[in-house]
Order: sequence, then structure tokens, then C-alpha cells
Amino acid sequence: MVLKTFGWSFAVTALGLVAAVLYGGWAGFGVVAILSILEISLSFDNAVVNAGILKKMNAFWQKIFLTIGILIAVFGMRLVFPVVIVAISAKIGPIEAVDLAMTDKDHYQELVTDAHPSIAAFGGMFLLMIFLNFLFEDREIKWLTWIERPLAKLGRVDMLSVCIALIVLLISAMTFGSQAHQHGGTHADKAETVLLAGIAGLITYLIVGGLSSFFEDKLEEGEEREHEAEEEAKRQGKPVSAVKLAGKAAFFMFLYLEVLDASFSFDGVIGAFAITNDIVLMALGLGIGAMYVRSLTVYLVREGTLDDYVYLEHGAHYAIGALAAILLVTIRFQISEMITGLIGVVLIGVSFWSSVRRNKRLAVEGGEDSKDKAEIPSGV
Repeated sequence: MVLKTFGWSFAVTALGLVAAVLYGGWAGFGVVAILSILEISLSFDNAVVNAGILKKMNAFWQKIFLTIGILIAVFGMRLVFPVVIVAISAKIGPIEAVDLAMTDKDHYQELVTDAHPSIAAFGGMFLLMIFLNFLFEDREIKWLTWIERPLAKLGRVDMLSVCIALIVLLISAMTFGSQAHQHGGTHADKAETVLLAGIAGLITYLIVGGLSSFFEDKLEEGEEREHEAEEEAKRQGKPVSAVKLAGKAAFFMFLYLEVLDASFSFDGVIGAFAITNDIVLMALGLGIGAMYVRSLTVYLVREGTLDDYVYLEHGAHYAIGALAAILLVTIRFQISEMITGLIGVVLIGVSFWSSVRRNKRLAVEGGEDSKDKAEIPSGV
């Protein structure tokens, strides 16, 4: 099972490390290895959230996520995205941006760093909306009940998450954007840039997330009819299969996943410049890490880990909230990628530990219930 799920990741790792040695020698090998570990540590929460969405999709779309999706993740976000950012910020053509990345790496890094406030605002707002909508949703299983129960009641107020997100964006633009951190330790007024980029992130979430929800609701209507057919099949002794997202619903859910992955990758791409400004080594290292995140996502789905450890998804969403806050703060202040990665790992680790404790408690309670029933006389 492990080899089947992670086989492509192992293969890409081997090829990537060989390419790193051929391109940059053993120093390049070390850089790519470090970047791979950085990407995995920063994106583990991404895998957990992705798994929660991917488990709703059928086998075909899960395969699309691993094939076309990984091409978008590796080549789109880890290779093309930094080039596009430089092309837009420097107002030059894509070919010139690639040439700059290969011939003048220091200037290329400077341009990407200068574009960080807009990147952080866009990604921070998109992730913040995911976190807020999770907090305000009333769900049967709650982890931190003292927080989640009252917030679920507040979630009945229409558009509350959007209002809070806009307030956070205004505060971020006025406080962090007014003295955004620039290359070389200088500061510049980028309040307007932060505001526009943040609104763009908010709109992107509303469009993609809204379309996904719309088609998912349409599918649920069909599932009700499908459920009746399943009950009939059970009565007739026919095999029954679970209904998974397909068609337009799966397509927009796939699109949502890709935008989500893009938002998660912002911190990894920007953080990679702290290790190297070589675009080739960066693409190799982050690409290898992205492969493991994808494989881990599929592994969590196939093993049913989220069903067994019910608080994992909660921990991942709290990590999303922390990452959103960190991205907005980094508009002005530099924060180590180690801190970002550790926060996500700690939150998911605590949620996993809480899930294990819950499972043990339920097992004990289940055993006691069975014992009590066994002690009741048959005539009672």
C-alpha cells in the first residue's frame, strides 16, 4: 500500500536528487534535500485539509488530482509562479523574467521579495476565509468545544466570515501595509497594494468556493434519490457503492483544491529564497516536497485516517488560521519558516493525540456498556 501510494514520490525524489547533483554538484544535492523537507513540513496541514475534500471525489478525479494536479502544483506554483510574479512586478516579459532568473539571481530574488506584500495579502485572505468558515460551521464533532460551540452559534449570522475577513484586511493594510518590509531591510508604503491583493484573494475564495458548494448541493439532491436506490438494492441483495463527487461538482472541487494548494505554497516559495535564489534548485526541491504532500493526501483518504482520527481536520484548519495570520504579519515583519512549519506540525500533532485519547475513551466506554449488558439477567 505504501509503495503503491508513494511510488511516484520515491521515483521523483531519486530523479530530482540526481538532477541536483548534475546541475549543482553535492552542494546542489544538499539544497534540494533541505528544500524538500521544508516543503513537506510546511504543507502537512495542506495534505490533511486536501484529504477531507478529496475523499468526497470519485476514483477518476482522485487520479486527476495526482496527475494533472501535480503538474499544476510542481510546474505551475513552484516554477512558473515566481517567474510570473517577477514579470508582473518588474513589468517585463516572461522570457526576460526567466533570463533574469538564470543570469542575475540576486536581482531576481529582490524582485520576488518586493512582490511579497501582495502575495502574502492574497494568500492570507484566501486561507483566512477557509479558517473562518470552518470555525463558524456547526458540526457534530467538536474539538475545542469552548471555542467552537459559541462560534458555531455566531455562524448563523449571514456573511459574518466575509465581514470579519474585510476588517482584518483593512487593519492589515493600515498597520502592516503602510510600512511593508522590502528587500534590504527598507520599508515602503504598500497599503493600496495589500488592500487590492487581499480583496482579490477574498473574491477568488468566494467564486471558487461558491461554485464548489453550489454543485455539491446539486449532487446532494441526486444523492437522496441515489440513497433510495441503494436501499432498494440492499433489499434485493445487490452490491452497493458509495456515491462520490463527479462531473461539474468534482471539477469545481478540483479547482478549489488547486487554488487552496496555491495559497499553501506561497510561504514555501517565498521561504525557499532564504535558502537559495537558484530557480532550478528551488523547483527541484519544492517539487519533490509537493509530490509527497500529494501522496500523503491520497494515503490519508485510502486509509480512512480522517475517519479514525476525527480531530485531525480540526488541527489542520487551526494551522490554516495560524498560517493566514503569519502571512499577513510577514507583509511588514520577517518570520522564520521554521516557526511557520512548527506551528502547523504542533497543532496537527496535538489534534492527533486528542483523537487517540478519544478513541481509547470510546473503546473503554463501549467495553463497559457491553459488560453491563452481559450482566443483565435475560428475564429482565
